[in-house]
Amino acid sequence: MNTLHLTVDNSAFWAFLAYLIAIFAIGIYASKFSSKGISEYFIGGRQLNKYVVALSAVVSGRSAWLLLGFSAMAYNIGIAAFWAAIGYILIELWMFLYYAPKLRKFSEAHDVITVPDFYVAKFGDKNNVLRILTVLVITVFMITYVSSQFVAGGKAFSASFDISQTQGILISAAIILLYTLTGGFLAVSMTDVVQGFFMLFSLVIVPILAIWSAGGWPFIHADLLRQRPDFFDPFSIALGSILGFVGIGLGSLGSPHIMVRYMAIKDADSFKTVAIVGTFWNIVMALGALFVGFAARVYFPSIGDFVAGDVENAFPTLAKTILNPTLFGIVVASIFAAIMSTADSQLLVAASGLVRDIYQKIIKKDTEIPSEKLVLYSRLSVLIMVILALLLGFIAERQIFWLVLFAWGGLGASIGSTALLALFWDGTTRQGVIAGILTGTISIFIWKNVPVLNNLIYELIPTFFLAMLVTILVSKFSRKSL
Repeated sequence: MNTLHLTVDNSAFWAFLAYLIAIFAIGIYASKFSSKGISEYFIGGRQLNKYVVALSAVVSGRSAWLLLGFSAMAYNIGIAAFWAAIGYILIELWMFLYYAPKLRKFSEAHDVITVPDFYVAKFGDKNNVLRILTVLVITVFMITYVSSQFVAGGKAFSASFDISQTQGILISAAIILLYTLTGGFLAVSMTDVVQGFFMLFSLVIVPILAIWSAGGWPFIHADLLRQRPDFFDPFSIALGSILGFVGIGLGSLGSPHIMVRYMAIKDADSFKTVAIVGTFWNIVMALGALFVGFAARVYFPSIGDFVAGDVENAFPTLAKTILNPTLFGIVVASIFAAIMSTADSQLLVAASGLVRDIYQKIIKKDTEIPSEKLVLYSRLSVLIMVILALLLGFIAERQIFWLVLFAWGGLGASIGSTALLALFWDGTTRQGVIAGILTGTISIFIWKNVPVLNNLIYELIPTFFLAMLVTILVSKFSRKSL
């Protein structure tokens, strides 16, 4: 079958434009607060409502990976794709209940605003090696992550509005840049709530209408089994793949854009509510994306049915086929909401490393810097990050799913393993953390680029535990040498 090229009604465009106007309105509203100082710009002055934190932490953690990458994965391998969701759902539930309260209380007691701040407050850093290393690692992986979101935006716009992917990438970058410059962390978190509802609505309405329009679930089920008899067998993939998919959740432990949400909550004792709301949102959105992939496989059994033969266009292509233009515009908004909720958070985290950790804490360590100047430099840093991510986006050839997972894995292996030990094991030392961060960063590049290793299991799993082991061993050795 030839690739679909469906015309787009103006109603879809206006629905999407209405979403953008609403999002920018929130950014402008929050800009006055965010401009007060660097704490307000980067963590909202630790005044976020528990429901805002729940939705913001979940939505910023899912990105375009869920709507485009995960639904494509469900299209390709069936119900076995859900292993990829089980890992992050369970680990983030544990984080809400145990990891987040501990991090929040420590961050307030020691005026911690960034992840490098956390390490330095915990272990000290007279020669600034730990702070600089952490900033560099976070920046590299965050730029990769943001770049993948720009690519996702390009794909979504290309499949939805019949423009080129290059144009879509440029439009995505421009929108995200302008919005992040305007509002800061408070605006990002507030809009995450709105965007969370957009995502939930689309991930519920699209699969339901698609299944109903196709003749109901029995027809969908029978057709999928006809195409592939093991489509609903959760163990149809290798054990190594299952472990790799479940292990995706380890990346949540090292995602700075999730960690800062925990630091920003107003009440450190309200994480039980956060856990209930956040886990519900995670489960419903994962199931929605799974069934989008199922329905798309019935409607478009050949990858040639998608724009550029790219199965990651399954969600917008399916929505364009079954929905009226206005609802389709809302679905496009939900895809962009997933992109924007992650990219803007990551840009702020990367900028905070440059301004808070490098400029304020190292270059101008003994100098009083006006808050307005710090916020200005933070916005300039966001601009630099966007340019770098945009350049990488134009040369990136990998699919969204795997580009995201590499950046996610790099953060999990380097930051996740060491932060976990720093919070829960008193034996952790500064030397151990430095060794662990270096081990996680170097080993994930090696594992990813050595075919024999890469084919065994998702790189996050072995590198996470290797970095943790090195952190423990070096910590024990360094404590004995004191």
